[in-house]
Amino acid sequence: MNLEFNKNEDAMRLAISQMKQRLEKIKEGGGKKSIEKQHEKNKLTARERIEYLRDPNSPFIEIGAFTGYEMYAKQGGCPAGGTVGGIGYVAGKQCMIIANDQTVKAGAWFPITGKKNLRLQEIAMENHLPVIYLVDSAGVFLPMQDEIFPDKEHFGRIFRNNARMSAMGITQISAVMGACVAGGAYLPIMSDETLMVSNAGSIFLAGPYLVKAAIGEDIDIETLGGAETHTAISGIADYKFDSEQACLDHVKKLMSLLGDAPKAGFDRIKAIAPSRPPDDILGLFPSEGKPYDIKDIIDCIVDGGSFQPYKDEFGKTIVCGYARIDGWAVGIVANQRKMVKSKKGEMQMGGVIYNDSADKAARFIMNCNQKKIPLVFLQDVTGFMVGSRSEHSGIIKDGAKLVNAVANSVVPKFTFIIGNSFGAGNYAMCGKAYDPRLIFAWPTSKIAVMGGDQAAKTLLQIQVASQKAVGKTLSAEEEASMLATIKQKYDTQTSPYYAAARLWTDGIIDPRDTRGIISQGITAANQNPEIQPFKTGVFQV
Repeated sequence: MNLEFNKNEDAMRLAISQMKQRLEKIKEGGGKKSIEKQHEKNKLTARERIEYLRDPNSPFIEIGAFTGYEMYAKQGGCPAGGTVGGIGYVAGKQCMIIANDQTVKAGAWFPITGKKNLRLQEIAMENHLPVIYLVDSAGVFLPMQDEIFPDKEHFGRIFRNNARMSAMGITQISAVMGACVAGGAYLPIMSDETLMVSNAGSIFLAGPYLVKAAIGEDIDIETLGGAETHTAISGIADYKFDSEQACLDHVKKLMSLLGDAPKAGFDRIKAIAPSRPPDDILGLFPSEGKPYDIKDIIDCIVDGGSFQPYKDEFGKTIVCGYARIDGWAVGIVANQRKMVKSKKGEMQMGGVIYNDSADKAARFIMNCNQKKIPLVFLQDVTGFMVGSRSEHSGIIKDGAKLVNAVANSVVPKFTFIIGNSFGAGNYAMCGKAYDPRLIFAWPTSKIAVMGGDQAAKTLLQIQVASQKAVGKTLSAEEEASMLATIKQKYDTQTSPYYAAARLWTDGIIDPRDTRGIISQGITAANQNPEIQPFKTGVFQV
């Protein structure tokens, strides 16, 4: 019996359990009473609609489940950002499904709602995935309209993306199952086809109350913008149905008609199970930041016997290599967390990027682009090596090579933050700013400029210095109290939940799901045949 393995496994299972408990609460949306009200109107919830629509027993990758987590407390919260979305299968076709959650403030758009919807559209555009919109929204959340309405990445960008996707040949289908008001009315009409549910779906620029106030006309919702009006009078909508189920059944029929399209051509062969069961990840990943061998984790994710290390004896703090995941060819770039010794006799700390590891990773990334092989990044990085020795050796120059290679990479990239993601290490290992097709975090992840202890001590020094500048000296007890307060706040901000709430990641996952998400991610990426030429521009040497 391996006591350390068992201890790690217990800690990871506890973290996964906590994550799933929080997720179950999020899935209640606006709460059980709101769900009951939805059912009383013979309406399904957003999650029930998606479940009815997608193929039984097919994979579904939810994006942004923790969006808005513990945000907007004064406004009553915004579970899942008021929108449920993800990559799934309808009539055998992989697609993006986006559903307004009417139980959350009548489906109104908070600032984070806009950010999430734009992320879902971005994923669809990058992968040429058809999009199904399940519309049931009261429009912009007016008390926060200034944070969602006018800017480039605000509400209006949604309709810009509708137009751009149409020009790209990406199918968009809208099923209007509830309110679709004001600017939001453009979304279904800018889709290829619009379906409406009678006596439930409505589309108009201004509702009855506003119409009365603006021009004095008395009119009810159905006459103004109901399914009968828009299918028989305005011609805006294409189909009407007596129930949500009938509407969703027709969406399935439309999806079944979609023709095949050219593929990117990423290589895939018959899959082989990993040489180590995915459950081993739970015991292999340390619970207290201790060193571990990343190759053990890789063995739990890749097809058995497929991992081929690249420059294995050089730049050991980053492990690079070719492999297959569920049959797909991939290139893996992963931080090594155990202490290593270079052939020059230098001891190197795990999780730190040194000159040689930066050089190796940059070259490997270029190789994968040359060979049209998707990249998988496993982040557990504390940053680049600091100090005079590294600075004199040109660590910034070598780091710039790696950042350049990541930034200009044209093959699909998939990032998993499994441990630390600190400072420029986040950038070099393909953080959110570097356009990974998908980026997920394990419950053990931490994202920050630097580690909590270092950051807290640095911030404390600044505050102590500012107090001294005004002639005040803090006692040891006051400094200790201040340090504890700073660290608590900083630790909260480094949490994976804090990051996922703000869409710095696409979500928090059970580590055992990593392999499946990569496979589905590459399946999606393979739908987009357009790969730009790989160019790096000026390269530091």
